[in-house]
Amino acid sequence: MESKKCKGMRDLLPGDMVRFRHIEDAFRNCCGKYGYQEVRTPSLEYLHLFTAAGTLTPSMLGKLYSFLDWNGWSGERVVLRPDGTIPVARLYINNLSEHEIAKLFYVTNIFAFEETGRESRERWQCGAEFLGGTKLAADAETISLAKEVVHKLGLANIRLQLSHAGLVKALIKELKLGPGEEAKVTSRVLDGDWQALMEAKSTRPELDKHLSLLLSLKGKSSGFLQNTKALCQQVSSDFKSSMEDFINITTLLDSLSCNYEIDITAIRGFEYYTGICFQLLADKEKIGGGGRYDDLIPFMSGKNIPACGFALYIDPIMKLLSLGSKEGTESRILIKGEESTLEIVRTCFTLAQSLREAKRTVEIAFTEREPSNYRWVIAVTKKPSPFVLIDRQQKQRRDVASAAEILNILGR
Repeated sequence: MESKKCKGMRDLLPGDMVRFRHIEDAFRNCCGKYGYQEVRTPSLEYLHLFTAAGTLTPSMLGKLYSFLDWNGWSGERVVLRPDGTIPVARLYINNLSEHEIAKLFYVTNIFAFEETGRESRERWQCGAEFLGGTKLAADAETISLAKEVVHKLGLANIRLQLSHAGLVKALIKELKLGPGEEAKVTSRVLDGDWQALMEAKSTRPELDKHLSLLLSLKGKSSGFLQNTKALCQQVSSDFKSSMEDFINITTLLDSLSCNYEIDITAIRGFEYYTGICFQLLADKEKIGGGGRYDDLIPFMSGKNIPACGFALYIDPIMKLLSLGSKEGTESRILIKGEESTLEIVRTCFTLAQSLREAKRTVEIAFTEREPSNYRWVIAVTKKPSPFVLIDRQQKQRRDVASAAEILNILGR
């Protein structure tokens, strides 16, 4: 029988896991400093969690891994989670709704069917959610936290792009389309087809210049939005409110010396977002993104609470790191038994225990393996000095009489 992994799935090898844990550790460290607490949601959730409130687009619903959770003669359809935020919102409603503010983070996998199997169907992400609090401050904090993790990882030339879901949704409303046509246009825009806005037949031709202006809007300061606001006068209160919110956020980011690019068309798949949206790009590849989603928890039968958050995508970030399986070579020790007699095996295990208690990373071997990933090699022999300590970096070797002497040398 041929051994194959499932299409679209990926094995993580030791070198991959070094990079994975490096990302995970940096993320956890930064979240802890910002006062976030870790949570974990189950891999299976009920399908209606993602459909009842219209939280996923039709195209996304077609990529779900779903099946019946059979129970006698009836069953309820469940899914492998396709999103990280919605399960955390459910967790909050079920367990933490008495808290006015909850700052939560997670490291999890999500699943999306991809027909060819050439792209990943299982994707890992680090996410943080700020539930409650003051909107403007929370938006700035989530963006700052995402950027700090990227900085902690040493990633350079990462671009921050900003858009605003509330502004886009208000713009679609301005077209005064019928319900069916509005739904089609919205679906196309969510899938990244912004030409749908220009093709829509509006009952207000004067909107053409507003559409053209906003869809081509590119800027790097709040001043660009101020100028656009001045040109858009005959618009709805929702449009004006969203524009004012966008201006306030970018003004705050300006004062914090946060570099960004404004691009209304930079986002896609923003179905449950209501306010600021952002994404982080390495060249042209998206490595993270998030935004404000004030309506999500009320849609899911929770209380009316503002919320925002983001996710960083581990898989593309791993490709940007130069770490490998040799990470930590400086402190790794290989104990080699020259023979596999009872006496030498016992000596090897006793020495290894002493070194591990001193917080050293130790591996035991009784074969002629090449110790390329170790700086220190300890040969256990029957000679008068039972140990030979080899420093492969300095190319030195010496006879050593005891574990205490070995620890003393290593401590230098």
